[in-house]
Amino acid sequence: MFRNYWKVAVRSLLKRKGFTLINILGLATGMGVCLLILLFIRHEVNYDRWEVNGDRIYRVVLERKYPDRATSYAIIPFSIGPAIRKEFPEVEESTGFGDFTGKDALLVRIGDRRFEERNVLTVDSTFFRVFPMALLEGDAATALQKPGMAVINESTAVRLYGSAAAAIGKEFETEVQQAPRFRVTGVCADLPANSHIRFNILLSETSFPFAREVNYTGFSTYTYLRLRPNASPAALEAQLPLIVKKYVSGDIARNMGMTFEQFIAAGNGYHYYLQPVRNIHLDSDLEAELIPNGSRRAVTIFAIIATFILGIACVNFINLSTARSMERAKEVGIRKTFGSEKRSLVFQFLLESSIVSVLSVVLSVVLVWASLPFFNTLSGEVLLVGSLLTPGTILLLLGFGSFVGVVAGLYPAFVLSSFQPIKVLKGKFQSNRYGIALRNGLVIFQFAISIVLIICTIVVNRQMNYMLGDKLGFAKDHVIEIARTDLLGAKTPAFRNELAGIAGVEKIGGTSSMPGEAGFFGISWQPVGSRESMTGRGIVVDASFAETLGLSIKEGRWFSKDFPTDSLGVVVNEKAVKALGLKEPVIGARLTTTAEFLNPKPDSFYTYKVVGVVNDFHYQSLHQAINPLVITNAARFGDVTGVTAVRIKGDVFGPAIAAIEQKWRQFVPDHPFHYSFLDQTLAAQYQAEQTLQRIFTVFSALAIFIACIGLLGLAAYATQQRIREICIRKVLGARVGTIVGLLSRDFIRLVTLSALVAFPLAWLAMHSWLQGFAYRVGLSWWIFVLAWVISLFITLVTIGVQAVRAASTNPVKVLRSE
Repeated sequence: MFRNYWKVAVRSLLKRKGFTLINILGLATGMGVCLLILLFIRHEVNYDRWEVNGDRIYRVVLERKYPDRATSYAIIPFSIGPAIRKEFPEVEESTGFGDFTGKDALLVRIGDRRFEERNVLTVDSTFFRVFPMALLEGDAATALQKPGMAVINESTAVRLYGSAAAAIGKEFETEVQQAPRFRVTGVCADLPANSHIRFNILLSETSFPFAREVNYTGFSTYTYLRLRPNASPAALEAQLPLIVKKYVSGDIARNMGMTFEQFIAAGNGYHYYLQPVRNIHLDSDLEAELIPNGSRRAVTIFAIIATFILGIACVNFINLSTARSMERAKEVGIRKTFGSEKRSLVFQFLLESSIVSVLSVVLSVVLVWASLPFFNTLSGEVLLVGSLLTPGTILLLLGFGSFVGVVAGLYPAFVLSSFQPIKVLKGKFQSNRYGIALRNGLVIFQFAISIVLIICTIVVNRQMNYMLGDKLGFAKDHVIEIARTDLLGAKTPAFRNELAGIAGVEKIGGTSSMPGEAGFFGISWQPVGSRESMTGRGIVVDASFAETLGLSIKEGRWFSKDFPTDSLGVVVNEKAVKALGLKEPVIGARLTTTAEFLNPKPDSFYTYKVVGVVNDFHYQSLHQAINPLVITNAARFGDVTGVTAVRIKGDVFGPAIAAIEQKWRQFVPDHPFHYSFLDQTLAAQYQAEQTLQRIFTVFSALAIFIACIGLLGLAAYATQQRIREICIRKVLGARVGTIVGLLSRDFIRLVTLSALVAFPLAWLAMHSWLQGFAYRVGLSWWIFVLAWVISLFITLVTIGVQAVRAASTNPVKVLRSE
């Protein structure tokens, strides 16, 4: 019996190759998109699943409250972790580590060979107690106990020494004066790609005495706790204010000249809280994150997109199947006349839809395999198609295909099997109004989703263009950043003079950090004569920095070498003027700071004078409001800065950079030349948004493509059903344009209704998304109109081909049999 059902199903599908192909292509595209997004979601939600007892590991983070704002940090003072471990017995172990290299690299020497190593962490001896991992070589219990010890991962061991076994016990030298030599005491396996902790080398923290200094207020360390079984993280978190009162208050009194109670009364505060390590990647977006994290909201959005696109593909199948009801009505009537039962007809039609669905699954896997490299580029992740080819996954995919086939084919199967044979065979059968209403409703659903995606794509692209546009308060184009120029030391002026002589180099400026980077350090300033202090951000720059970046001075002037006293001068932004409470005249106002590197010695303070006010500029992500910024003069440090910014004429970029590299090799022959583009640094702040932008753009196009496939089939069927009417109209003198308008009118009405459904949904979605930015574009009315016009245009193009073909048909060929 089943064999007969199978034969009939295959013959039916082959008889109508066009509709079968449209159904398979539409479903396969929808399923392929769904599988790609599911691969991405599985990769994201499985971040940090490698840790043993990971459900008991938490990161300690800090919300630092200031009088006018609050900022959350992923790094906290070094001494807080040990204090928590000491005070609370529910903490089984704690560990802390620092990001030694950041975005730079550590120069490693092994004999006469040199390597640049990134992802280098300085860790304490308890690291492997909180994050247990079996070492391939060495003993985890002792590998990081003493100064000069290092643990490297397997890929680094192979690259540096040839194998893990060969690496153990070997030494390497570094450029760090405090710790010039390390011995490899352990080799561990590489961590999986979906881990927020990434390292190539772990250096023992005891190698750096300054890192062990007691510190309860300076942010420097990523701190993790492993709780005892059944310990309550919420209960522990509720007790953390005791740590602040017992350990932090003394540092505040010493550093800020006020009691802890006065500090709190002024609107300040330290609020420590816990983050489950397995939630960090999707839920954390703090200052000084180890890597750019993902977004749970983005994962949710992608899951919704996958569901909608698969829904659009299923709608195509339902629409085309029910639209063909007239064509298959006689077949059903004859089958029922010869004794076929309704359930056998339902089974027959469900089998056909399941065959189409399973074939679509097979094609979708092929499409996923072919498009995965492109999707990896799109999402910024490394996803592997191999996870789709395991026996269990294959069975799951086939089951998924059958399920989609049954769900998509259920309604058409019951509609087709319910035809009454007498009416059908007498030619009195017509599509009922409910079937037509359903098809129209499904078309509205398809295009409503497509219009929502179009609007979202436009808004996301506008926001990205705004964030990377020319309203940042400085000129970002044609600027490169040369890293590690602190290595120049006393040769800094000579190096910059050489760069100034290179053709195409327009401006040169030095700074401790560029906009878009995490190097804008936290620092407190206090006006002389006031007991109120302001904690904001700071950088150290030279006299040419403002001109190099095109910063705009609102009042006063920038630093100048013509004024030797500017070594104790500062430039503040507009936010800092308000936060410090400076009254007119602002220029000449005197400030002090407790930062040791800006003072002659502990408990002795320089007095700095405000020489200028710079207009506010976006030195951080546009997710955040502009914070107070106090800029100090690098002249105090011999104009030696960690970064040198160079503005270059656009038409000589390549030759100029090559010449700069040549000069670098003359001045710093032992260290490689590294540079980056300022606009790329700024773009890197918005990695999650760029991923969202790319995926929205591509998947919106795919959603429209799938909807158009179905629309093409419906248009073909509609014209086929009305071909006699069209020919009669032509005989009576109707023009081609009139007939095209007649066939297009219903679809235009449906797309317009889709737009009315889509507009409020899209507005709600994008309004919510834009709230995540302190500075954002508006939801202008023209965006919605543009999305509607785009949908109308695509609809008219899709059905226009069929309409013109029908309108151009010779009436004689159609009407001669009437």
